[in-house]
Amino acid sequence: MKGSWVAMLRGYVWVKLIGGEPESFLNAATKEGISLWNISFTKSGELNFGVSVPDFFKLKPLLRLNGSRTRILSKHGLPFRMERLSRRKTFAVGMIVFVAALFILSTFIWNVKVEGNSAIPEEKILQAAKAEGIYSMQWSFRMQDAASLSQRLALRLPDAAWVGVDKRGTSITITVIDSTKPDKKPLEGPRHLVAKTDAVITRIVAESGRPKVERNDRVRKGDVLISGIIGDETNFKTVVSKGKVMGLVWHEYRIASPLATKTKNFTGVSQDRKYLIIGNRALQISGYKGEEYGSSLTRTSVQRTRLWNRMLPFGTMTEHELEVTEIESELTPTEAKEAGLAQARAEIKVKWGQDATIKAENILHEHTENGKVMLTVLFEVEQSIEMERPIG
Repeated sequence: MKGSWVAMLRGYVWVKLIGGEPESFLNAATKEGISLWNISFTKSGELNFGVSVPDFFKLKPLLRLNGSRTRILSKHGLPFRMERLSRRKTFAVGMIVFVAALFILSTFIWNVKVEGNSAIPEEKILQAAKAEGIYSMQWSFRMQDAASLSQRLALRLPDAAWVGVDKRGTSITITVIDSTKPDKKPLEGPRHLVAKTDAVITRIVAESGRPKVERNDRVRKGDVLISGIIGDETNFKTVVSKGKVMGLVWHEYRIASPLATKTKNFTGVSQDRKYLIIGNRALQISGYKGEEYGSSLTRTSVQRTRLWNRMLPFGTMTEHELEVTEIESELTPTEAKEAGLAQARAEIKVKWGQDATIKAENILHEHTENGKVMLTVLFEVEQSIEMERPIG
């Protein structure tokens, strides 16, 4: 019977029998229908047993007839726990208040978040949700079911193809998917495609409009490449010229490439500092005796405390400082020259587009002064040269 829920509910005690005849006592208890369990004898011959609280009080006449008495070794079960709690009324009341407060807080909605790649502003979605009773500190039982809320929100957000509402505990997630709409193309007026720089034509592809130049023609800035006027002088119409015109363009670059370079490398030495964050303030709690590095890089990570998916103004911050050393490298004039040319090539790609191709490069002047290689280079680049010009 020990450990059963009936025994725990009624309460039971471990008892030692002192004096009398143990065998006579056990026979009398069995005759009276009193349940005893885990009966054992100590080395000194004393009887130990377990008995429920109601049956314990039935033992008094048997003890009197047997000339013995009992000593309670331990008490177990609900009655004794309730008795101990009654002595600690403040603790009991506190536990009841805590459980009640926890239950009440769990009936509120604490966090409402919006998910989905939607072009609808989040403020507008939250405003529509609030109109349907979905907002922080709302009673959970006052809200409709998720399916009804999804339908009502969809009516308030006509630009959304689908709206889903998912309630988990004290948090609600609103997922919005936009309806697919065709892109609005800007209105285009009649126009020419003209040269944006002096060049020699290498390729011309006209999608609409009338080409005015051919391959190997030399053009100047502003010359018409593809005309937006189709027809003759008496019968013509204007169109939106479209196409691609590639041409050879010459760019002169002045390059100064240093003979010495400095690079930063990590030494492998690092140290951490930890802070306690309270609001917008940080209190350092470790890493006071760290050494000072001549040069270093610091990486910071912040962890905020959350309560039911709600961000609290508390947390920790870790600063990981890594020691950095500068290594100076000496370049030969040839290496410095190649480094400067490589940088110039990269700048051409960035400025004139990825479709720009360097056809030739001619070094016009080269000399060394003040620890630098000075270059004047003429690049021959095939690039897109067309630009739009409205027909006036």
